[in-house]
Amino acid sequence: MRILIVEDNKKLAEVVKHGLEKEGFAVDYLLDGESGEKRMLINHRDYDLLILDIMLPKKDGIAVCKSLRDKGITTPILMLTAKVTVDDKVAGLDIGADDYLTKPFSFKELVARIRALLRRPAESLSEELVVGDLLLNTVTRDVIRGGKKIPLTLKEYMVLEYLMRHQNQAITREQLYDHAWDFAAVPFSNTIDVHLKNLRRKIDNGHKEKLLETIRGVGYRLRS
Repeated sequence: MRILIVEDNKKLAEVVKHGLEKEGFAVDYLLDGESGEKRMLINHRDYDLLILDIMLPKKDGIAVCKSLRDKGITTPILMLTAKVTVDDKVAGLDIGADDYLTKPFSFKELVARIRALLRRPAESLSEELVVGDLLLNTVTRDVIRGGKKIPLTLKEYMVLEYLMRHQNQAITREQLYDHAWDFAAVPFSNTIDVHLKNLRRKIDNGHKEKLLETIRGVGYRLRS
């Protein structure tokens, strides 16, 4: 899952980014409303969630949220606010935000809110993904095949989850990279191939039925 943070407090943005990356998310951050709006208008399909501060330079979060919703962008939006009045919170929800969190907030609560939003059925997201005898639980992050738990790195987990949500579809290397790595990462040519080689070894070795396929010239497919 990939998240964009738009927060003008750079230190806070970096702390949240670092914490969420430890939780298995790919995270980018921007420091003003205009940049955040532009990024979402161009790249909204790359993001599963937008964390949007209300008090931002150049363009405030309320205006950014309204603009995105007016243009039909339905990416879940979690708004951060230092304001505590009911009217302020209602204003954000009325123009299309999905949830809000008042500063200062606990990181555990932030993660809980994020996971709740990502489990909402707007895109038929499920807590359990199943492909053949391979099961992935998005809450516990357990990956099991044939009754045996499979240990994965964070990137391997993110790639596998994406493939399972798009089972039987040909997924390009660029799609996988956009989903699991942030904009600041340097895209080495074999990054995806190395992770997929390790992932194939972990989920397919020892099983008669091979689930992960390489589609020459295109990318990969997880076949059910």
